[in-house]
Amino acid sequence: MKKDCCGSFYIGFKKMTKRDYYEILAVSRNATDVEIKQSYRRLAMKHHPDRNPDDNQAEEMFKEVKEAYEVLSNSQKRAAYDQFGHNAPGGGGFDGAGMGGFNVSDIFGDIFGDIFGGGRAGPQRGADLRYNLDVTLENAVFGTTVELTIPVQATCEECSGSGARKGSSPITCKDCEGYGQVRMQQGFFSVQQTCPTCRGKGKMILDPCTACRGKGRRKQNKKLSVKIPPGVDTGDRIRLTNEGEAGEEGAPSGDLYVQINVKQHPIFERDGVNLHCEVPISFVIAAVGGELDVPTLNGKIKLKIPTETQSGKVFRLRGMGVPPVRGGGSGDLLCKVTVETPINLTPKQKELLKEFENTMSADNSHHSPRSSSWFNRVKKFFEEMKFRE
Repeated sequence: MKKDCCGSFYIGFKKMTKRDYYEILAVSRNATDVEIKQSYRRLAMKHHPDRNPDDNQAEEMFKEVKEAYEVLSNSQKRAAYDQFGHNAPGGGGFDGAGMGGFNVSDIFGDIFGDIFGGGRAGPQRGADLRYNLDVTLENAVFGTTVELTIPVQATCEECSGSGARKGSSPITCKDCEGYGQVRMQQGFFSVQQTCPTCRGKGKMILDPCTACRGKGRRKQNKKLSVKIPPGVDTGDRIRLTNEGEAGEEGAPSGDLYVQINVKQHPIFERDGVNLHCEVPISFVIAAVGGELDVPTLNGKIKLKIPTETQSGKVFRLRGMGVPPVRGGGSGDLLCKVTVETPINLTPKQKELLKEFENTMSADNSHHSPRSSSWFNRVKKFFEEMKFRE
């Protein structure tokens, strides 16, 4: 480290060919001031020496980024650089933080101040809010409109959000002169901190509004009408712009996010755009066939059960499911039949079933192929087990 005639500290390093400032900050030549600042913040944080101890390459990159930002963030320096490049007249300012000398206090003052809160950001945008909304499956499928009452911080009507009593106005903070930040010098380190007097607002209220007590906002219940589109599902969010809490000093309001939760249905289960339901049928209908009234969200329909239907068979009713929330054809309703074993039989009914079973025992494999196949596999399993013994 060397010390110049003025007593400031800088770190010297080898002279090298300078890269294009726009290339260093990874922005286009027509980038806006906001884009340049955002890129500078990202790169400065990435290559900061505190994050990359003993990494000389990161330190060099940090210096390049600092130098490029000092030029491109200044409208006059940027205009000169765009016209003449690094050979711009009076280009001494192009070297202040870059290849000629590296001022430690400037770097740390800028990083702590600019990246970690330096500079007054102005009135803060209002907070976003979240509302959890339970809806029925029917309303989720067909859509609906619901009325909500949301407790929010709204702009005080008495003072129009200024926080000052009607007829008065806030004054500029004398300690920070309206900047919202004060600079603390510690040796050659310069650190910016939030002004303790005005708490970063840059203004002071001497005569606060009695309605909001100087806050500029008041709690109130806001009534909203929210349209739920067809096809929404659990986890979907509906964004209502500017329906969140009011911002400070007239800043924009936040947004309201309505989080959807579809309540459990007593008959149907949802799987994306498809609906599932279980339909119990008697073993007689399963054997000889028949028709059943099956519920859908659009009403009852007839479902034809063919003869010899096995338990677990799924019937697909096309277009009876859920419409996609972003448009397109509706899903399907999948009806899974379950053959139900009769209970609470009378002695006569049991006798008839035994007679029926006897008529099938002669050739059981013909009437019950799955059962016969399973028993054959079991028999073979035990025979192989006995052979191993």
